[in-house]
Amino acid sequence: PDVIIEAQFDDNDAEHGQHHLQDALSDDMKKLSLDTGEKGKAVGITGMHRTKQDDGPKGNDPRLLPDEFLQRTAKVVYILEKKHSRAATGFIKLLADRNSELFKRCAMFSPVDHRVPRVYVPLADCPPDFVTRPEGYSQKLFICRIVDWKEDSNFASGQLSKSLGQAGEIEPESEGILTEYGVDFSDFPPEALECLPQNLPWVITPEELAKRKDLR
Repeated sequence: PDVIIEAQFDDNDAEHGQHHLQDALSDDMKKLSLDTGEKGKAVGITGMHRTKQDDGPKGNDPRLLPDEFLQRTAKVVYILEKKHSRAATGFIKLLADRNSELFKRCAMFSPVDHRVPRVYVPLADCPPDFVTRPEGYSQKLFICRIVDWKEDSNFASGQLSKSLGQAGEIEPESEGILTEYGVDFSDFPPEALECLPQNLPWVITPEELAKRKDLR
């Protein structure tokens, strides 16, 4: 079937020459949508006629493609700042392959956050009776910190740092979230508490209230 192509271009395109744009569009459409398998079939675009035999090295030159047909690519060259704390909340379980050498040394840590990879953790970090009764820890939350991730491994390597408690309870879940995001939730030191009023209950005096703007 005949194909009618309408192209719009601004003054910037005109600066490079209309003839060059027509050549580029002709080559693009041949490669993208007009390959009918019939050698020598002419393709007409804005009055130009070219055949498949006319395609030379220019036909595969990406420099001739208009910008809208190009997909820009890049690669990471340097990690400027590590934003993630490398800590994750999740569950531990035994490895599936009980006959492997890795089964005797490691357990699998599965993070609750699926954006974090699964992690091999040493059995030495797990509770002493984990190997004999792993089902007892199926609903126990743990904190794991990733320490390495080799290029040839599907799983990262890490260490269990803390047992949080039962999944679904407010305290363990809250502590896990705060730890993942690197929030310091430890008790305030005495130096910070000394600046607070010591005589409780504390109220704002009328004199002080008179100098303040009431935003209640």
